Amino acid sequence: MQMAYFQWGNDMAIDNGLIDRDHQLLVQQVNTLHTATSQGRGHEIVGPLLEAIIRDTLSHIRHEEHQMEALGYPQLNEHRLGHQRFVADLEGLRARHQAGGITVAAQLSALLRDWLSVHIRRLDKELARFIRKQQRQGCAIALALVSHH
Repeated sequence: MQMAYFQWGNDMAIDNGLIDRDHQLLVQQVNTLHTATSQGRGHEIVGPLLEAIIRDTLSHIRHEEHQMEALGYPQLNEHRLGHQRFVADLEGLRARHQAGGITVAAQLSALLRDWLSVHIRRLDKELARFIRKQQRQGCAIALALVSHH
């Protein structure tokens, strides 16, 4: 059995919920693309897969940024800029594919691998630490309120 091109790791977990499920879907999409490319079928699936990735990514970004706003996440603007660059890169690959580019599958594969490695493992981990800190503070406040009554 061929090993996955990109493997989900526990070090990528952010919220053990919706954000992680979205990220795991992206990992599956990266591996689907890589498998097809290694079998010489990358050009067949890159178009539909790219459309699905763009759709899923936009939905994921909306959810993640909404959660950051609700939490008062201090790095929201920097995070949002990273999201905008990623979407612009995806849309650039879509335009290149529609223009008949033949290296789009390989470029998409590299882009997604880098996004998963850098953005999720580094920037989203900062979000995860912030969420845990907020939860700990919330628990401490709740405990203080309970113990006073």
